[in-house]
Amino acid sequence: MSNPPAKATPCPVCRKPSVAAHAPFCSAACRDRDLIAWLDERYVVPGRPASDEGDHGDAE
Repeated sequence: MSNPPAKATPCPVCRKPSVAAHAPFCSAACRDRDLIAWLDERYVVPGRPASDEGDHGDAE
């Protein structure tokens, strides 16, 4: 029995088929665009807001 061929995952930036050398992106340009979006804080990971009072668990 042989496995069916894996379905190509689209590039998360432009939706073109991804390329193994740049997975999960289709090119270095899309990979770089994604990195820039993270660095510009256009993407965020959900979580609790950071407190200004320094909730680091330090004992006083």
